Amino acid sequence: MKKAILTLLLLTNLNLLFSQEANSAYDEKLAKSLNADERGMKKYVFCLLKSGTNTTATKEETQKLFEGHMANINKLAKEGKLAVAGPFMKNERNYRGIYVFNVETIEEAQALVETDPAIKANLLEAELTPWYCTAALQETVKIHEKIAKNKF
Repeated sequence: MKKAILTLLLLTNLNLLFSQEANSAYDEKLAKSLNADERGMKKYVFCLLKSGTNTTATKEETQKLFEGHMANINKLAKEGKLAVAGPFMKNERNYRGIYVFNVETIEEAQALVETDPAIKANLLEAELTPWYCTAALQETVKIHEKIAKNKF
């Protein structure tokens, strides 16, 4: 009986060892291309967009500024500087949306924020903070291109 249990334990441990090796999908080349650290993570800058102080813009001005806002988002995404962007649904906190900048410092993100016409016109206000997340996040834009029927 002891021999049977020992054999079963040995087979279980060998199976575990081989299944872990077979499931290991670490891709060093991909990790390096995404600037991933040993955990597969990297630094970003998270940007919370809130309603700005400009409450006097006309409907036409607002529309034009938000067209520029969307064009800027698309430009930054194509340049690889923007990993994720999107609006919030209606809420009581005046939160409008987020950016996740594919940069390491607040200063770099601030320079990118200043390229947004809606922020320049104070329709939106940006709050920046360093963020640590999976390096794979930057692949989101490429995947999105494959699943979006309609483009902005």
